[in-house]
Amino acid sequence: MKKPSDSWGSRTGLILAMAGNAVGLGNFLRFPVQAIQNGGGTFIIPYLICFLVMGIPLLFTEWSIGRFGGKRGNHSTPYILGSMSNSNWWKYIGVFGIFTNVAVVAYYTYIESWTFIYVIHTLVGTFTPMSQSEVSMFFIHYVNLEGSDFGIPYLPVIVYMVVLGINVYILSTGLGGIEKVAKIGMPLLILFGTVLAYKGWSMGAGYASETFPDANAWDGINFLWTPQYTSLLDPKVWLSAAGQIFFTLSVGMGSIQCYASYLKENEDIALNSLTSGFTNELVEIVLGSAIVIPIAAGFLGLDWVLDNAGFGMAFQTMPYLFIQWGELFGMVAGICWFGLLFFAGITSSLAMGTPWMGFMKDEFGWGKVKGAVSFGVLALLMGLPTILFYRYGYFDEYDYWAGTVSLVVFALLEMLLFTWVFGIDNAWSELNRGADLIIPGIYRWIMKYITPLLLVLVLVGALITPMGNDWGGAIAGLLNGEGWMLDPGSLVSKISHQDLQLLMKNDPLHKEFYTNKMFFSSLARIQLITLFLFIALLVWYSGTKRKQISHE
Repeated sequence: MKKPSDSWGSRTGLILAMAGNAVGLGNFLRFPVQAIQNGGGTFIIPYLICFLVMGIPLLFTEWSIGRFGGKRGNHSTPYILGSMSNSNWWKYIGVFGIFTNVAVVAYYTYIESWTFIYVIHTLVGTFTPMSQSEVSMFFIHYVNLEGSDFGIPYLPVIVYMVVLGINVYILSTGLGGIEKVAKIGMPLLILFGTVLAYKGWSMGAGYASETFPDANAWDGINFLWTPQYTSLLDPKVWLSAAGQIFFTLSVGMGSIQCYASYLKENEDIALNSLTSGFTNELVEIVLGSAIVIPIAAGFLGLDWVLDNAGFGMAFQTMPYLFIQWGELFGMVAGICWFGLLFFAGITSSLAMGTPWMGFMKDEFGWGKVKGAVSFGVLALLMGLPTILFYRYGYFDEYDYWAGTVSLVVFALLEMLLFTWVFGIDNAWSELNRGADLIIPGIYRWIMKYITPLLLVLVLVGALITPMGNDWGGAIAGLLNGEGWMLDPGSLVSKISHQDLQLLMKNDPLHKEFYTNKMFFSSLARIQLITLFLFIALLVWYSGTKRKQISHE
């Protein structure tokens, strides 16, 4: 058996690194938006149920798969998955575990670069004299490469390369460097988040204004935490809750398996996986829900939040709101906000580099520096178009296909491999080996039947999403012989560009823009397919090398 050239220094470091992998931008940016768009309290119950019956089983599975492959000398998903079956094709399914990380880090690092530059702008007081609309337009000009920030043309590209370079440098130091960043970054993230969450919880109605006389932070908190049990019958809410689980736990990517492949043979993965999972949930539910929504509701009112909820609030609205607390504390709040986003981002993006590096080390003997630099070059080649053509949806295409669809597909396939091909008896034995924690026996049944079924439903739901996400109306229409009207956001509609064609039809004055957007979205898909085939080719070549060595 091969001995790993790298290992975790301590259990604390491992847990923090795993939690850092999971605790990402989705905890603070995506979770509040999903909660708002799905009715607040109507979202929480399905979300928690999905965590129990889908999130935890996936964590159990990925930790187990990773440790199993690691004790056989494999530290990347193609050969980790390949070691669990006699079929040669599973290693090509494992390509998803490298492909997804490279494709996601390409645009994810761009978001990190926004947080990095916004910390600097907060320090120098750029947002202090701006109105709400000016702060909003500042972000739009930045991502559209309009004008010159700090008098430097194409500064977003430069900042992106700097942040990517920071990632590459830390990766080049191996697991030890990642562990150190996690030990520093995670406590700072929680500290910054606690400061902002306390402020959000204590605002009350003290910041209501003539423009927003009904503004009250507690309206936002009550909106989130008042359960509405009708959500249990709404498929749209369930799909959104299940989708958030993927984002928040970083499952279906391949990074957890890679981290776990460096564990000791009898490491307690049952307790470790639950600890990292619940740490992530604590950060998301306690901190993620207590910042954006309460603070925005405290200044602008709940109705404004409901009408304007979106990913851009973090950059287009929050800097302005922080200023309302006064210049000094506004600066402190801005540093806390963008600082915690930066640490949340980088602890996740570092995990995305390890599957590629593990693969290149195992199969081609590349060291840490060479592996990290090659990962950075590949990410740069993939990422530059997401910056240069952001306005034409290049970024969105990566996020949808690599950061959403790919996760569900890979998670479903690895779940079937672990519980059906490898076998639930072997899977259960592997999961419990070395465990001090007694896992409830019901999880055998959940992992084999319920979790795969939920993953199939999520995938089918995304594939044929009905118009307006109205599942009840769509089913009734189908029974009445009226057919099934697909939503422009469905996977089928996106594959055929029906979503853009509809926008073009409804907005003929901007036909040229949508034509360009269709062209660049197609180009982004070609680039993603090329990346997948390139990695698959490397896996095939490495397989031929292994055969040659075994015959010698």
